[in-house]
Amino acid sequence: MGEAFSLALALVFSGDADLLEIVLLSLRVSVTASVLACLFGLPLGALIAIGRFPGRNAVLILVNSLMGLPPVVVGLLVYLHLSRSGPLGFLGLLYTPTAMIIAQTILIAPIVAALSRQVLEDLHTEYADQFRSLCLTGTQTVQALLWDARFSLLTVGLAGFGRAVAEVGAVIIVGGNIDHLTRVMTTAIALETSKGELALALALGMILLVIALGVNAAVQSVRLTAMRQAYA
Repeated sequence: MGEAFSLALALVFSGDADLLEIVLLSLRVSVTASVLACLFGLPLGALIAIGRFPGRNAVLILVNSLMGLPPVVVGLLVYLHLSRSGPLGFLGLLYTPTAMIIAQTILIAPIVAALSRQVLEDLHTEYADQFRSLCLTGTQTVQALLWDARFSLLTVGLAGFGRAVAEVGAVIIVGGNIDHLTRVMTTAIALETSKGELALALALGMILLVIALGVNAAVQSVRLTAMRQAYA
Protein backbone atom coordinates (compact mmCIF):
# COMPACT_ATOMS: atom_id res chain seq x y z
CA MET A 1 0.00 0.00 0.00
CA GLY A 2 2.80 2.40 0.92
CA GLU A 3 4.61 1.63 -2.32
CA ALA A 4 1.45 2.21 -4.38
CA PHE A 5 0.89 5.54 -2.64
CA SER A 6 4.49 6.59 -3.36
CA LEU A 7 4.11 5.63 -7.02
CA ALA A 8 0.83 7.55 -7.17
CA LEU A 9 2.49 10.71 -5.84
CA ALA A 10 5.30 10.25 -8.35
CA LEU A 11 2.77 10.02 -11.19
CA VAL A 12 1.01 13.18 -10.03
CA PHE A 13 4.10 15.33 -9.56
CA SER A 14 5.91 14.04 -12.65
CA GLY A 15 3.07 15.10 -14.93
CA ASP A 16 2.60 11.62 -16.39
CA ALA A 17 1.26 11.93 -19.95
CA ASP A 18 -1.41 9.23 -19.60
CA LEU A 19 -2.57 10.67 -16.30
CA LEU A 20 -2.77 14.18 -17.75
CA GLU A 21 -4.70 12.94 -20.78
CA ILE A 22 -7.31 11.24 -18.59
CA VAL A 23 -7.71 14.29 -16.33
CA LEU A 24 -8.04 16.75 -19.22
CA LEU A 25 -10.65 14.58 -20.96
CA SER A 26 -12.60 14.30 -17.70
CA LEU A 27 -12.59 18.06 -17.27
CA ARG A 28 -13.53 18.69 -20.91
CA VAL A 29 -16.46 16.31 -20.77
CA SER A 30 -17.75 17.47 -17.38
CA VAL A 31 -17.34 21.21 -18.02
CA THR A 32 -19.08 20.94 -21.41
CA ALA A 33 -21.93 18.90 -19.91
CA SER A 34 -22.29 21.38 -17.04
CA VAL A 35 -22.49 24.36 -19.41
CA LEU A 36 -25.08 22.61 -21.60
CA ALA A 37 -27.08 21.57 -18.53
CA CYS A 38 -27.13 25.17 -17.34
CA LEU A 39 -28.21 26.42 -20.78
CA PHE A 40 -31.20 24.07 -20.61
CA GLY A 41 -31.81 23.92 -16.87
CA LEU A 42 -31.63 27.57 -15.83
CA PRO A 43 -34.28 28.89 -18.26
CA LEU A 44 -36.49 25.90 -17.45
CA GLY A 45 -36.11 26.54 -13.73
CA ALA A 46 -36.92 30.22 -14.27
CA LEU A 47 -40.04 29.47 -16.31
CA ILE A 48 -41.33 27.05 -13.68
CA ALA A 49 -40.50 29.55 -10.92
CA ILE A 50 -42.54 32.42 -12.35
CA GLY A 51 -45.10 30.46 -14.37
CA ARG A 52 -48.58 29.63 -13.21
CA PHE A 53 -50.03 27.10 -15.63
CA PRO A 54 -52.17 23.95 -15.53
CA GLY A 55 -50.10 20.93 -14.56
CA ARG A 56 -47.38 22.98 -12.86
CA ASN A 57 -47.37 20.70 -9.81
CA ALA A 58 -46.95 17.68 -12.07
CA VAL A 59 -44.00 19.36 -13.79
CA LEU A 60 -42.47 20.14 -10.39
CA ILE A 61 -42.85 16.53 -9.29
CA LEU A 62 -41.31 15.32 -12.55
CA VAL A 63 -38.31 17.67 -12.38
CA ASN A 64 -37.66 16.85 -8.72
CA SER A 65 -37.96 13.13 -9.45
CA LEU A 66 -35.50 13.37 -12.35
CA MET A 67 -32.89 14.68 -9.90
CA GLY A 68 -32.57 11.09 -8.69
CA LEU A 69 -32.19 9.51 -12.11
CA PRO A 70 -30.04 6.34 -11.83
CA PRO A 71 -26.93 6.97 -13.95
CA VAL A 72 -26.93 3.44 -15.39
CA VAL A 73 -30.51 3.93 -16.61
CA VAL A 74 -29.54 7.18 -18.33
CA GLY A 75 -26.54 5.44 -19.83
CA LEU A 76 -28.73 2.61 -21.10
CA LEU A 77 -31.26 4.99 -22.67
CA VAL A 78 -28.55 7.02 -24.39
CA TYR A 79 -26.90 3.79 -25.54
CA LEU A 80 -30.16 2.54 -27.07
CA HIS A 81 -30.61 5.80 -28.97
CA LEU A 82 -27.00 6.04 -30.21
CA SER A 83 -26.40 2.37 -31.03
CA ARG A 84 -26.43 1.32 -34.68
CA SER A 85 -29.97 -0.02 -34.35
CA GLY A 86 -31.16 3.12 -32.54
CA PRO A 87 -32.81 6.20 -34.05
CA LEU A 88 -29.60 8.25 -33.77
CA GLY A 89 -27.20 5.48 -34.70
CA PHE A 90 -26.41 7.10 -38.06
CA LEU A 91 -24.56 9.87 -36.19
CA GLY A 92 -21.87 7.45 -35.04
CA LEU A 93 -21.61 9.03 -31.59
CA LEU A 94 -21.55 5.88 -29.45
CA TYR A 95 -18.23 5.33 -27.64
CA THR A 96 -17.14 8.93 -28.15
CA PRO A 97 -16.69 11.85 -25.71
CA THR A 98 -19.80 13.41 -27.28
CA ALA A 99 -21.93 10.49 -26.10
CA MET A 100 -20.52 10.94 -22.60
CA ILE A 101 -21.35 14.64 -22.68
CA ILE A 102 -24.93 13.85 -23.74
CA ALA A 103 -25.36 11.36 -20.89
CA GLN A 104 -23.93 13.74 -18.30
CA THR A 105 -26.04 16.63 -19.58
CA ILE A 106 -29.21 14.54 -19.19
CA LEU A 107 -28.17 13.66 -15.65
CA ILE A 108 -27.29 17.20 -14.58
CA ALA A 109 -29.98 19.28 -16.30
CA PRO A 110 -32.81 18.22 -13.91
CA ILE A 111 -30.58 19.00 -10.92
CA VAL A 112 -29.84 22.48 -12.28
CA ALA A 113 -33.50 23.07 -13.14
CA ALA A 114 -34.81 21.97 -9.74
CA LEU A 115 -32.24 23.87 -7.66
CA SER A 116 -32.49 27.04 -9.76
CA ARG A 117 -36.30 26.87 -9.65
CA GLN A 118 -36.23 26.99 -5.86
CA VAL A 119 -33.77 29.90 -5.80
CA LEU A 120 -35.65 31.91 -8.43
CA GLU A 121 -39.10 31.20 -7.01
CA ASP A 122 -38.06 32.52 -3.57
CA LEU A 123 -36.61 35.62 -5.21
CA HIS A 124 -39.68 36.12 -7.41
CA THR A 125 -41.95 35.94 -4.37
CA GLU A 126 -39.86 38.62 -2.69
CA TYR A 127 -39.92 40.99 -5.68
CA ALA A 128 -43.32 40.13 -7.17
CA ASP A 129 -44.98 43.44 -6.20
CA GLN A 130 -42.05 45.44 -7.53
CA PHE A 131 -42.11 43.57 -10.85
CA ARG A 132 -45.84 44.21 -11.20
CA SER A 133 -45.42 47.90 -10.47
CA LEU A 134 -42.78 48.14 -13.20
CA CYS A 135 -45.05 46.27 -15.66
CA LEU A 136 -42.22 43.93 -16.68
CA THR A 137 -42.82 41.31 -19.33
CA GLY A 138 -42.15 37.65 -18.63
CA THR A 139 -38.83 37.81 -20.47
CA GLN A 140 -37.74 40.91 -18.55
CA THR A 141 -38.74 39.27 -15.27
CA VAL A 142 -36.68 36.17 -16.06
CA GLN A 143 -33.69 38.30 -17.04
CA ALA A 144 -33.94 40.32 -13.83
CA LEU A 145 -34.22 37.20 -11.69
CA LEU A 146 -31.29 35.48 -13.40
CA TRP A 147 -29.08 38.52 -12.92
CA ASP A 148 -30.05 39.14 -9.30
CA ALA A 149 -29.55 35.47 -8.40
CA ARG A 150 -26.34 35.07 -10.43
CA PHE A 151 -24.18 34.11 -7.45
CA SER A 152 -26.64 31.51 -6.21
CA LEU A 153 -27.05 30.15 -9.74
CA LEU A 154 -23.28 29.91 -10.11
CA THR A 155 -23.33 27.73 -7.01
CA VAL A 156 -25.98 25.58 -8.70
CA GLY A 157 -23.74 25.25 -11.75
CA LEU A 158 -20.77 24.25 -9.61
CA ALA A 159 -22.91 21.64 -7.88
CA GLY A 160 -23.82 20.26 -11.30
CA PHE A 161 -20.15 20.10 -12.29
CA GLY A 162 -19.31 18.27 -9.08
CA ARG A 163 -22.00 15.72 -9.88
CA ALA A 164 -20.73 15.32 -13.44
CA VAL A 165 -17.05 14.88 -12.70
CA ALA A 166 -17.78 12.09 -10.19
CA GLU A 167 -20.11 10.17 -12.54
CA VAL A 168 -19.11 6.65 -13.63
CA GLY A 169 -22.19 4.54 -14.43
CA ALA A 170 -23.54 6.35 -17.48
CA VAL A 171 -20.21 7.33 -19.03
CA ILE A 172 -18.81 3.81 -18.91
CA ILE A 173 -21.89 2.50 -20.76
CA VAL A 174 -21.91 5.09 -23.56
CA GLY A 175 -18.17 5.75 -23.62
CA GLY A 176 -16.86 2.22 -23.31
CA ASN A 177 -13.80 3.28 -21.25
CA ILE A 178 -11.60 3.17 -24.37
CA ASP A 179 -7.95 4.02 -23.73
CA HIS A 180 -6.86 7.37 -25.24
CA LEU A 181 -10.41 8.08 -26.39
CA THR A 182 -13.12 7.87 -23.70
CA ARG A 183 -11.26 6.93 -20.52
CA VAL A 184 -12.02 9.47 -17.78
CA MET A 185 -10.97 9.58 -14.15
CA THR A 186 -13.83 7.62 -12.63
CA THR A 187 -13.84 4.86 -15.24
CA ALA A 188 -10.03 4.63 -15.12
CA ILE A 189 -10.12 4.28 -11.33
CA ALA A 190 -12.65 1.45 -11.60
CA LEU A 191 -10.59 -0.33 -14.27
CA GLU A 192 -7.19 0.06 -12.61
CA THR A 193 -8.55 -1.07 -9.25
CA SER A 194 -10.07 -4.20 -10.83
CA LYS A 195 -6.67 -4.95 -12.42
CA GLY A 196 -4.85 -4.43 -9.13
CA GLU A 197 -2.89 -1.48 -10.57
CA LEU A 198 -3.36 0.79 -7.58
CA ALA A 199 -0.78 3.46 -8.37
CA LEU A 200 -2.69 5.07 -11.25
CA ALA A 201 -6.01 4.57 -9.44
CA LEU A 202 -4.68 6.32 -6.34
CA ALA A 203 -3.18 9.14 -8.41
CA LEU A 204 -6.50 9.75 -10.18
CA GLY A 205 -8.35 9.46 -6.88
CA MET A 206 -6.16 12.14 -5.33
CA ILE A 207 -6.75 14.46 -8.28
CA LEU A 208 -10.49 13.81 -8.10
CA LEU A 209 -10.46 14.69 -4.39
CA VAL A 210 -8.56 17.91 -5.11
CA ILE A 211 -11.13 18.83 -7.77
CA ALA A 212 -13.96 18.09 -5.32
CA LEU A 213 -12.31 20.27 -2.68
CA GLY A 214 -11.79 22.99 -5.28
CA VAL A 215 -15.46 22.92 -6.26
CA ASN A 216 -16.52 23.14 -2.61
CA ALA A 217 -14.11 26.01 -2.04
CA ALA A 218 -15.49 27.79 -5.09
CA VAL A 219 -19.06 27.31 -3.84
CA GLN A 220 -18.14 28.75 -0.45
CA SER A 221 -16.36 31.68 -2.10
CA VAL A 222 -19.41 32.41 -4.25
CA ARG A 223 -21.66 32.33 -1.19
CA LEU A 224 -19.43 34.74 0.71
CA THR A 225 -19.31 37.06 -2.30
CA ALA A 226 -23.11 36.96 -2.54
CA MET A 227 -23.44 37.79 1.16
CA ARG A 228 -21.06 40.74 0.82
CA GLN A 229 -23.04 41.98 -2.18
CA ALA A 230 -26.29 41.67 -0.25
CA TYR A 231 -25.04 43.66 2.72
CA ALA A 232 -23.05 46.20 0.72
